[in-house]
Amino acid sequence: MRVGAARAVAVEWVREEMRRDPSTGGAFFSGSTVDLPDDAVLPSWSDVDVLLVRDAPAAKVGKFVHRGVLLEVSALTWAELGSPEDVLGSWVFAPMFRTDTVIADPSGRLAAVRERVAAGFADPAWVRRRCAGVRRRIEDGLARLDERASLAEQVLAWVFPTSVLAVLPAVAGLRDPTVRRRYVRAREVLAAHGFGDRYEELLASLDGGGVGPGRVREHLAGLAVAFDEAARVARTPFPFRADLSAGRPVVLDGSAELVAAGAHREAMFWVVVTYARCHAVLAADAPGRERVLRPAFEAAVADLQVVSAADRRRRAAALLGSLPRWQAVADAVAERAVAG
Repeated sequence: MRVGAARAVAVEWVREEMRRDPSTGGAFFSGSTVDLPDDAVLPSWSDVDVLLVRDAPAAKVGKFVHRGVLLEVSALTWAELGSPEDVLGSWVFAPMFRTDTVIADPSGRLAAVRERVAAGFADPAWVRRRCAGVRRRIEDGLARLDERASLAEQVLAWVFPTSVLAVLPAVAGLRDPTVRRRYVRAREVLAAHGFGDRYEELLASLDGGGVGPGRVREHLAGLAVAFDEAARVARTPFPFRADLSAGRPVVLDGSAELVAAGAHREAMFWVVVTYARCHAVLAADAPGRERVLRPAFEAAVADLQVVSAADRRRRAAALLGSLPRWQAVADAVAERAVAG
């Protein structure tokens, strides 16, 4: 299916949702499809991300198939989105509005955001502000590692802020910082701006130096078992639970595609994230099965060389110590991107 046709399905769903729920005041596209033209082919493992804007908080809808298209629908409030200047300074939201991503906007508030972001997106002051937000996310996240939590929770608390380092070059380079493919995006941006030789250091901050493709395929096979089991037993309302019902192609097929393309080390980010999420579900809803499947999860964590809490503290400290060097890279990337 072409991206344009998939977007049309998403637009149709949003219109139906707004008729059912008048509290939804607007909607816009986000995620990896924002950068794609209408005539691009949407891979079977990709979803179309939609954000609904409401007056009051609402639960994430999650992933589901609608008329043959995998949608991922989340919700936020107008307060969470903020003013046009808030959005322009946000590394999360600003990339979504630099092009016309608005699906529905009866009040015109999203149009005002879009106009402000489009006009100021490449302004160096706003690029610096967005990069500063990325750095704060890394620092705040790695400062909150809790050794009393379960292994799954500890791994998630470490791997997400660690991976945000890959977001820094993308934000500096005026690119959309995608989630699952964030390391691939970082590699592209660094290479495009003359810093390709720094990518190995960035990737090693995730995996400690390398995991071979055969080993990653083994982890994918183990993850498939854990994923199917977690999807079968999930009852506890984790924020990501809905992703287990329809997200299998995104995780497994999308990761297999990365491995086949030679990006097996990059694939380990989302493999380990999903593994940890599955084990959080299993520990809550099927603890016996979690114990049986845990060795395979532990093996994936071991291949990132973060077996113990001490390992994770050491790696967090090393990454935090590297931030001034990465800030210099981001500053140079931003200068070239804005100029060019």
